[in-house]
Order: sequence, then C-alpha cells, then structure tokens
Amino acid sequence: MTYRKILFNFLLAAFLLCPATSAGAHHESSEDEKFNPGTFILDHIGDAYQWHILTYNGHHVSIPLPVILFSEQSGFHAFMSSGFHHGSHEGFSIAGDGTHKGKIVENSTGERPLLDLSITKNVLAIFVSMAIILWVFLSVAKAYQRREKEAPRGLQSWVEPVILFVRDDVARPAIGHKYERFMPYLLTLFFFILVNNLMGLIPFFPFGANVTGNIAITMVLALITFFITIFSANKNYWTHIVNTPGVPWWLKFPLPLMPFIELVGMFTKPVVLMIRLFANISAGHIIVIGFFSLIFIFGEINAGMGYGASIISILFTVFMSFLELLVAFIQAYVFTLLSALYFGMAVEEHH
Repeated sequence: MTYRKILFNFLLAAFLLCPATSAGAHHESSEDEKFNPGTFILDHIGDAYQWHILTYNGHHVSIPLPVILFSEQSGFHAFMSSGFHHGSHEGFSIAGDGTHKGKIVENSTGERPLLDLSITKNVLAIFVSMAIILWVFLSVAKAYQRREKEAPRGLQSWVEPVILFVRDDVARPAIGHKYERFMPYLLTLFFFILVNNLMGLIPFFPFGANVTGNIAITMVLALITFFITIFSANKNYWTHIVNTPGVPWWLKFPLPLMPFIELVGMFTKPVVLMIRLFANISAGHIIVIGFFSLIFIFGEINAGMGYGASIISILFTVFMSFLELLVAFIQAYVFTLLSALYFGMAVEEHH
C-alpha cells in the first residue's frame, strides 16, 4: 500500500491535470479500499466546490472556495466550502448519491436550493483565464501605442500572428466583406477556448481545471454563437430556411419537408458546436487518467506488475499530453471557424 501512495502523489503532480474531488466531499481512505477507475476518472474531470491539491496518507489538502446560496426557506447564505468538511453546514450538505450527487442540497428537503451561485473550481478557473486574456491584450495594446509603426516585439510577436490568422484565414474567407463586425467576438472566442484548453494541461493551482470539458461551458459558448447568428441574419438567410430556392415545390407543399429540415439544421448547429468541444477535451483527459489508472489496477494485483505498468502508462501519458497540446489549438480553431461559417451564412447576400 505504501508504494501506491508514493507513486500516486509523484505521478499526480507530474503528469495529471490538477486533481479535484467530484464535489468537495471529504472522507478518510481505507487501507483496504479497492481502487475504482470509473470513480477516479469522473472525480478528476468533474467540477468541485473546492480546489483539491492532493491526498496524502488519507488526508485531503484543498483550497476552500466561496459557497453562495439562496433558499426559499432560509434565504441567503454565504460561507466557505470548508464548512462541509464535517458534513452539513447551515442546513446544507453535498449529496453523496442520487440525482443530485456532488451538488449542494438542503437537508430539510433533499433538493437543490433555488439559486446556487457558488464559486466552483471551474468558475475560479474562468476568472483566472479572463485575467490572463485581459493582461495579454491590454499589454499588447499599450505596446502598440508606445511603439507605433515599429515591428512587434516580445508578447506582440506572439499574439499578432494569431490575430492575423483569425482575421485572414478564418473570419474573412468564411464571412466575407462584413467580417469586421464579428472580429471582436471571434477573437474572444478563440483566445478564451485556447487559454482554457492550455490551462487544463498545467498540473498545479490555479491551473488544471477542466473548463472546456464541462458541457455547461461549451453550451453557453454555442448559445452565444447561435444568438449572434439569429440576430445577424438577413432576409436571404430566412428565405433559404422557409422557402429554399431551387428545391422542387412538392418538397415544400403541402408537407413542408425542406423548411422543417432547414429549421432543424438551424438548431443542430449549436448542438454540434457544444458536443464537439466538450467531447474532444473530455476524451483527452479521460484517456490520460485512464492510462494513469492502469498503474493502480495492476498494482492491486501485484506490486511488481504495478511498477512495470507504470513505465508504459507514463510513456503513453506523456504522449497523450503532447497530443492534447495539439488538440487545444485545433479545437479553438474549429469552434471559431464553424462560428464564422454560421455568421457567413447569416449575412450572405442574395446573388
């Protein structure tokens, strides 16, 4: 058992995303407790009400985060998640099972409070990424003001090619001459996804959160793209949905087959955006942690097998980490490109 603890903490710091318990539930580990890879993986890719750093000798080392709740019965509550270390706090607790597993519930009803505005691990990571993005762009903007008409230097030389890439290879070809009105959003989208993807690969606080692998985050990004598309759409866009040109009349009347297909397609586009980003980022994390879990699966059978499996697992984990680095850029590019294509279809003029 001792070798497992030492190996676990060493590899966790070296190769994994910053570990997090599923919702901040604290429990003492049993020496004879069987290793459950499914629970282990889900705990590490899930959100949490605290930022778990490591577990040593059955004790959890975590950074508590603010819990902000509003209940119809007891009103407003604000406290730190460390209040849950010994179970319930102020009439609330974290559900260990059931439909609300990992979420805060009211002890009296067993249901979620009316509002849960807690600063979870993913929320804090978003604040950190926003601070990084603001720092980068404000620094670059000031540098351009100081060195107007001079060649870019330092941070400028890293950021400018990316901005030009999004403008010249994504926005302009996909949208056309109206691309400038969408550039602020496309740049924000690209850098937000890219920064959070890269942050998820850094294995220490305040990085390592699985932000873009959270379907709620990808859903919000997809909805923003959807609403921008809808509110930017011109007459030609709606004409192609309601009365698609060049389609035989019997596909439109009396059964509006084509309009129905076009309308469904309009709503499936953001769904595709949401699932693609979520699935690709989550899959990468799951594969990495899955390779890592092999060490403990074989270690429970035999200590020598655990050490032997660790060599192969580490090699594959390192390989997957580099692959995830590539995927971080690809997924930011794909999400931005598809958003630009949807905008282009919305503002395309009739020819």
